[in-house]
Amino acid sequence: MRQSLFEFIKNLNHFLQRKFKQYDNKLPYFITVILALLIVVFCINTFIELTETLKTEVLATYDTQITDYVISYRTPLLTRYFVFVTNVGDLYGYLTVVGLTAIISYFFFKRWKYVLQTTAVLILASISNVILKRFIDRARPGIEHLVSVETLSYPSGHAMSAMAFYGFLIYLVFRFRFNKFLKTGLILLLAVLILSIGISRIYLGVHFPSDIAGGYIAGFIWVVFCILIFNIIELFRRDPKT
Repeated sequence: MRQSLFEFIKNLNHFLQRKFKQYDNKLPYFITVILALLIVVFCINTFIELTETLKTEVLATYDTQITDYVISYRTPLLTRYFVFVTNVGDLYGYLTVVGLTAIISYFFFKRWKYVLQTTAVLILASISNVILKRFIDRARPGIEHLVSVETLSYPSGHAMSAMAFYGFLIYLVFRFRFNKFLKTGLILLLAVLILSIGISRIYLGVHFPSDIAGGYIAGFIWVVFCILIFNIIELFRRDPKT
């Protein structure tokens, strides 16, 4: 039985190699596109389900419990940290990071493509966040706000933009070939930044935890969707007859 199974796997492997040999240089793009489509569909469904539960007592209870737990750790030092982090996830923070990305792309990679891609992801996430906020129309938490806010609550613009922008940077860093320790360090730093920006909005009293969850999901949708589109463009650019 075991020998028969090994023979079947071996024959299947030879069959796939023959069939897909002509697509060897494009296969990674095909795989990325298929996986990205599946993830986008799953995340959209999750976002819709979360949005439909916003007015339920169960979610309100979880929001209250998590918020109370987070703000119970308020100290002057943590407040300064989270105010700084939330500013990193705001307009001037992104302008600074985009500027640094532009400098790195120009001097190290000699290409503007990555700057344009990360900027496009951020713009798409920001515009869609404004639309979603107005459509869903959820008010801010009624607790003390440690920073001023003027827009609606769900989904969190900071969490959504952080996931979209810094999440896409994680994807680019993962693709680049350089020292693995530096790569791991950068990915961890960006991941901690995304998490800190989300937590800062709860800590500062301007968002419900479910706002952050919705923002992360929506931002991740844009990351994966843009990866999908950019890989399709790359696929056609390599072979216009595809």
